Amino acid sequence: MRLFSYFSQNVLFTIAVIAGVLSGYFQNPTLISGAESVSHIFISLLKLVSLPIIFLSLVSTASSMENVEELKVMGRLVSKYTILTTLIAALSALGLFILINPVLTTPLQGNADPHLESTSYFAYLLKVIPSNAVQPFLENNVIGVLILALLLSLAILTLPDENKKTLSLFFKSCFAAVMKITQWVVKGMPIAIWAFLVLFFRDLNLGLEVASLGLYLTVVISANLFQAFIVLPLILKAKGISPIRTAKAMMPALSLAFFSKSSSAALPLACNCAEVRLRIPRKIASFSLPLCTTINMNGCAAFILSTVLFVSMSSGVQYSMLEMLGWAFVATIAAIGNAGVPMGCYFLSGAILASMNVPLYLLGAILPFYSLIDMLESAINVWSDSCVTALVEKDVLKQGIVMATPSEATAEVAV
Repeated sequence: MRLFSYFSQNVLFTIAVIAGVLSGYFQNPTLISGAESVSHIFISLLKLVSLPIIFLSLVSTASSMENVEELKVMGRLVSKYTILTTLIAALSALGLFILINPVLTTPLQGNADPHLESTSYFAYLLKVIPSNAVQPFLENNVIGVLILALLLSLAILTLPDENKKTLSLFFKSCFAAVMKITQWVVKGMPIAIWAFLVLFFRDLNLGLEVASLGLYLTVVISANLFQAFIVLPLILKAKGISPIRTAKAMMPALSLAFFSKSSSAALPLACNCAEVRLRIPRKIASFSLPLCTTINMNGCAAFILSTVLFVSMSSGVQYSMLEMLGWAFVATIAAIGNAGVPMGCYFLSGAILASMNVPLYLLGAILPFYSLIDMLESAINVWSDSCVTALVEKDVLKQGIVMATPSEATAEVAV
């Protein structure tokens, strides 16, 4: 049934692309007007679910953690390697962005807020610190939401077990409800793709530079491939871990993540592969991988950094080198709050751009290509999760906290 649903979705996407190309080619005023309405509705729905996803995913994950020494140690290790690899991914994307420079040479008309162009990164950072609990959600303030989620998560961890369990169940239930709404939004993607393609062809006639969009896609894909094939293997090698053996062991989970476009969907198989094929103790795999699925988003950081810079700079916003470095850290923090679901990076990017008062229209031009990007990023996220888990095992066993006994299972996972 799931396989049938997967192929049905791809058929709808294909039909939407063909219809969008044909509708855009003929430039019918009625179709253009309809496409503008559909794109406006879809972008509004993206704004509706993006901030709740960020807030609830972070709080529900943190509030469910146990407050024992062993988990503290593993939690610190997971956090250390997550921040390290995610920050490297963002910085790699920044380097490629500066090198390739995909920004539109002619800014799109009617774009950036004129006050935004002269606003420094540090002034923006001061502005996003919330003064009350509701303000970040009303102003689409992503960083403010992350700060609020972090403070609430830390407070919950200090509560008595009974209160902590109650709040954990509450936030998990809220997160499940928001994710159900998100699933409904994602089901409308075919009609949104049609609308954005119609508007994309309209902008071609108005002078939108296809070459710049192609260069942007080159930055995103190259940054992800560099992270997967260069950065992560080098980190494993530096710790004395074989990247080839690790990749072979995790290949079934990587394949599932690629085709499902979801690191969460691949989590059960990833845990199985880590325990059975990679011989990582169950206690480590069952803690590290689920946590990494929520907070370790290498591909997402690269996408957010590249997309925020591309859309905002193409809208007329200017950044200094120091401000670009600042946005690399913002992309890292935002990616850590990602939920590991299809289109999660897209939602986050839209929320950040909305908080900057940057028009999201150019983000719509990216949407028709996002399906392929999402497949690649999901697989790379699971690959990064696997690498972090292997690194955590190495450090934990070295400290003698967990006995170096493999999983009780001995049979290999069927490929």
